[in-house]
Amino acid sequence: MTTAPERLLRRLEWRLGRRLDGRLQGAYRTVWHGAGIDFTDLRVYLPEDDVRHIDWNVTARMDEPHVRLYTEDRELTCWLVIDRSASMRFGAQGKESVATDLAIALGRLVSQGGNRVGAILFDNDRRQVIPPRTGRDQILRIARELIKPFAGNRGRTTDLSMMFSLAAATTTRRRSLIFVMSDFIGDPGWERDLARLTHRHEVVVIRVVDPAELDLPDLGVILVEDAETGEQLLVDTSDPLLRSRLATQVGAREDAVAAAMRTAGVAAHRITTDQDLLAALVAMVQQSGRGRR
Repeated sequence: MTTAPERLLRRLEWRLGRRLDGRLQGAYRTVWHGAGIDFTDLRVYLPEDDVRHIDWNVTARMDEPHVRLYTEDRELTCWLVIDRSASMRFGAQGKESVATDLAIALGRLVSQGGNRVGAILFDNDRRQVIPPRTGRDQILRIARELIKPFAGNRGRTTDLSMMFSLAAATTTRRRSLIFVMSDFIGDPGWERDLARLTHRHEVVVIRVVDPAELDLPDLGVILVEDAETGEQLLVDTSDPLLRSRLATQVGAREDAVAAAMRTAGVAAHRITTDQDLLAALVAMVQQSGRGRR
């Protein structure tokens, strides 16, 4: 009998494999090709060499410029950084469910080229690091962890700065391709830590949003609850003044997130829970390819 992770992976392979296989590999297969980080040898400096590779200690001893040689980094290491805080469980479809499908689909597509895939699952009080490995079994392991309940303690908003700091500390040994999946609902000030991550790695940010977060539906009087803090409030969603104030706050929040992304030097891909996953992924890969060219 097949397990739930196996059924999830088979479903995603069937839906996404034919359309995206090759496109993602063409875009990301050799992100760092030719600029590896493993030192192999020294030789005399030539005019066409990159001055950043000069070994100044050896140059001083030999009284002649020498450069360090590195092996080409042909394998790609991919990390899936996934926000699993309480706010990701908002909505009928569930942002967490969409992030899970995205992570498994991207992980499987990258792993098919013989690349290593790891994952960082984050909440304020619970963090899990799955070391990168190759193969389909590794994607099944990540899927198994993602479909487990991951409810952390409520009472405070997500510390996104800590999530990016954890990602930076975990990925120090090797330059990597990092997919970040989050709704970016959390404490402000995370852009500097994200910028530090993008300084060393290629980072693709995927912001998962529920449509109800952007435009509150008119449902009459309802009880709303802050998923992060647990605070509850009775509101009349048909009140024009309330809807106007909410629209203003949503616009300010969207502007603040966009400004923070610009400060961090990344272009976030926004995917809503009512979008077709296949179309969203194709558009994301095509947009990333155009940006790289």
